[in-house]
Amino acid sequence: MKQTTLEIHWLDAPEEHNYPAALSYLSLLLDDATAAARVSELRRAAMMRFKAKDIFRASALSLLGVSNGHVERDRGKITKGTALSPILLVRDPVHGKVVIADGYHRLCAVYSFDEDALVPCKLV
Repeated sequence: MKQTTLEIHWLDAPEEHNYPAALSYLSLLLDDATAAARVSELRRAAMMRFKAKDIFRASALSLLGVSNGHVERDRGKITKGTALSPILLVRDPVHGKVVIADGYHRLCAVYSFDEDALVPCKLV
């Protein structure tokens, strides 16, 4: 549900610390070599934009509530006009989903303001 129409600001590229975070998460789902290969691909991938609601639909994940501490922190950044880091996505063709390798909390925060917001991301 839209609460307000704040302008959401984004960095031009993911922050460096997002890649090790993505590797940590992907290492739970994939063998180490495959996880490292996906992160390497993410580093080289072009930036894209998708609506927040479409990313959620493709991921099949539940939306975290605003009471989640990480979501609350990112909502605070949005209201202050602080630029967020783009999110990192990996296609999982076997399961027909997209994996949010990094940025789940940011995506939840954005969605809480505007489900139609265009979210910059890298997708491999």
